Amino acid sequence: MTRARWLAAALAVAGCVVKVAALGWALGGVGVAAAQPRAPGESPTVAAARYNAQLAVAYLKNNDLVTAREKIERALQQNPRDASVHTTAGLVFERVGEERLADRHYARAVALEPRNPDNQNNYAVFQCRRGQHAKGQRLFEQAARNPVYRTPEVAFTNAGVCARSAKDAAKAEAYFRQALAVRPTFPDALLQMADLAFERDDALQGRAFLQRYFANAPATPDSLWLAIRIERSLGDTRAATEYVGQLQRDFPSSEQARQLNSTSAGG
Repeated sequence: MTRARWLAAALAVAGCVVKVAALGWALGGVGVAAAQPRAPGESPTVAAARYNAQLAVAYLKNNDLVTAREKIERALQQNPRDASVHTTAGLVFERVGEERLADRHYARAVALEPRNPDNQNNYAVFQCRRGQHAKGQRLFEQAARNPVYRTPEVAFTNAGVCARSAKDAAKAEAYFRQALAVRPTFPDALLQMADLAFERDDALQGRAFLQRYFANAPATPDSLWLAIRIERSLGDTRAATEYVGQLQRDFPSSEQARQLNSTSAGG
């Protein structure tokens, strides 16, 4: 399974109007953002900044990096005190490869709204993605323990993914267990625990966590591929064959199905 996946860590940018995936740049082509009505008492400049931030995300989704940068730079000039504008700027500058500028703007968003857990979570994703694992994990912990954060299990799970990317399986497991202590049925943490167990050659525990996952979430190519490997490891040919059939039937174009076909062809 893909370990460097920031589970449910969506960036709520541009005044929570446009949401984009925090990792992987799963940004489908979309049209230019529609203008949002101005809030009562809001100045035209503040409204323009918010709209230009929305436009920056829309152009980013269309892979128009030049225009996205132009729009976010204009938004920053119009309202440098808007945390959501700085979060969007961090996203844009990260995408164009300017990590120092991205870091500056993600940090500024946190400084402007230090009790906003989304800003902490977004900055944490950025830090982990660039290899600053300890800093990222601290930020995830801050988000998870923020009393206004409604889904601390997400932040704890993201911290675990960050720890896994740093090759610290013990810390990763501790974070995933914290996530499950908050919400025992949280699928992302269950799947991560199943994968961790299989990685340390404890296929029985991996199966147990995966069964809990399937009881609470629909199958995915990742979960089915892990189930196939676990059941093969345990010698349960029948169960493995059933998972193979489900992967090929439900996700025939997935990378996991192609990997399965390649493995079968090879022997």
